[in-house]
Amino acid sequence: MYQYTEFDKSFVRSRAAQFRGQLERWQDGRLSEDEFRPLRLQNGWYVQRHAPMLRVAVPYGELSSAQLRVLARIAREYDEPEAEVYRLASEAQRKLGTLRLPTHYAHFTTRTNVQFNWIPLAKAADVMDLLASVDMHGIQTSGNCIRNISCDERAGVAPDEIADPRPFAEIMRQWTTLHPEFAFLPRKFKIAITGATEDRAATGWHDVGLHLLKNDAGELGFRVAVGGGMGRTPVIATVLREFLPWDQIMNYIEAIVRVYNRYGRRDNKYKARIKILVKAEGQRYIDDVEEEFRQIVELDGGPHTIAQAELDRVSASFVPPQLKRRDAPDSAAIAGMLNARAAEHPLFGRWLARNVAPHRDPALRIVTLSFKRLLQSPGDASGDQLDLVAGLAERFSAGEARVTHTQNLVLPWVHADDLFALWEAARDVGLASANVHLLTDMIACPGGDFCALANARSLPVAQAITERYQDLDELDDLGEIDLHISGCINSCGHHHSGHIGILGVDKDGEEWYQVTLGGSDGSSASGAAQPGRVIGPSFSAEQVPDVIEAILSTYRDMRESAGRREAFIDTLRRVGPEPFKAAANGVRASVEAAA
Repeated sequence: MYQYTEFDKSFVRSRAAQFRGQLERWQDGRLSEDEFRPLRLQNGWYVQRHAPMLRVAVPYGELSSAQLRVLARIAREYDEPEAEVYRLASEAQRKLGTLRLPTHYAHFTTRTNVQFNWIPLAKAADVMDLLASVDMHGIQTSGNCIRNISCDERAGVAPDEIADPRPFAEIMRQWTTLHPEFAFLPRKFKIAITGATEDRAATGWHDVGLHLLKNDAGELGFRVAVGGGMGRTPVIATVLREFLPWDQIMNYIEAIVRVYNRYGRRDNKYKARIKILVKAEGQRYIDDVEEEFRQIVELDGGPHTIAQAELDRVSASFVPPQLKRRDAPDSAAIAGMLNARAAEHPLFGRWLARNVAPHRDPALRIVTLSFKRLLQSPGDASGDQLDLVAGLAERFSAGEARVTHTQNLVLPWVHADDLFALWEAARDVGLASANVHLLTDMIACPGGDFCALANARSLPVAQAITERYQDLDELDDLGEIDLHISGCINSCGHHHSGHIGILGVDKDGEEWYQVTLGGSDGSSASGAAQPGRVIGPSFSAEQVPDVIEAILSTYRDMRESAGRREAFIDTLRRVGPEPFKAAANGVRASVEAAA
């Protein structure tokens, strides 16, 4: 993991102290609400439907056990609103049928940050001091700036990796932090980087998606794609460069952002994202970026060219940890031991198949701890669970965990012969669900239970689907299915990229849900990134689980089973959406007929 320098530590501590002063001036009336608002947003503090929300930056998803314990403490001691606020919120949710409004929880986001939903602003400065004590903050998690840069959660450990993206992400983090060119963009700006052949970072859906690769000469560089995004207008990023030498990436991003700053719309926030500019201007935008890049390199001397010495300096922080020495592993012996354990403990066998992935070191494995289970909303982690994960990370993974794009946690340094012991420990604390990539491993935003922007609630719908699909045999039979749920068109639940997407919409003040089919985040199992297609009019919350069941029944009836069983997304693409649309609309027709 990257270790903050003394300058980094001092900067984060001074930023926390600065925020304390701003908060105090707001509390005693020296700063108005309008004056304080941009200051709190610059530190990750929003005001949501019922209470403030804090977004904590987790660069490239990495968390140490010490950071996990501080997040756990914040959840336990600070994530609790004033009694009157919680009472009013609870009454409002009970009227809508929500079972609970959890406090003392953190929430993992699809861009690997961590959010808290109930911390009173009066306690905000104390929380920022706690975060700073373990080199954490909320800088660039809000506002029209370059946001926290995300990576593949298997960065540095995946067998299919061409180069580790984390050093580049860290260099960019340092470069973009408080950079004046990037501080007041037309709209927020998100960058994702992957260094593997498998795109686990959903790069095609970002304002800038970077993919490390090597050319025919064996030289390292980036494929650069620009203008991806979800929201009201889902767009897949356009490739501007098939190969850009690695040392020029920051000069090129500067060119991308300068052109965006020059021509991006500021008169209409719904048309201000770079995706709108790239889509509208097409080749003209690409030509302008190339000309800007030429001037930066030729006229300005390429001021942001990454020196090999700088890459080496930062890369030195990402060397593998010093793991406890063991005898040289015998692959056959380990495989035999794991197979024997799986035969003796079928649930361990399922977990081994679903939650454990190969590592570039044959002696190690990458393990996903699933936070998707009954009575726990996707992405939520209690303070106690965070403490337990910290202990698991220290015992089994060199004190490191990583947040995933799919709102789980990964342990990246697990010895293969520790897998059974890890499974037992995770099972005992409820974090060993063998459902990774299956239907119940869904993505969902907090939705209308928390977010002021949401048109509908996400979490009760997620819970209803989870309750219906608890049979592991049935889940395994259905196979890998990406189900994504958003409470509004802002798409924080990435419904556009789900094989099945669910979008909350407002119809005359009531909650309804559109269903989309055929989306992809760009992974090899799902194919090239693309948005799903709406399959018809919207459905009520009560109808959604029946609609999902009808869609999946149609899949079972139509899939090809000769040889390898056909995956849901492959059946959908082979037969087209019409049979699934007819099945979904049949649910509505049955309800209307019964009425």
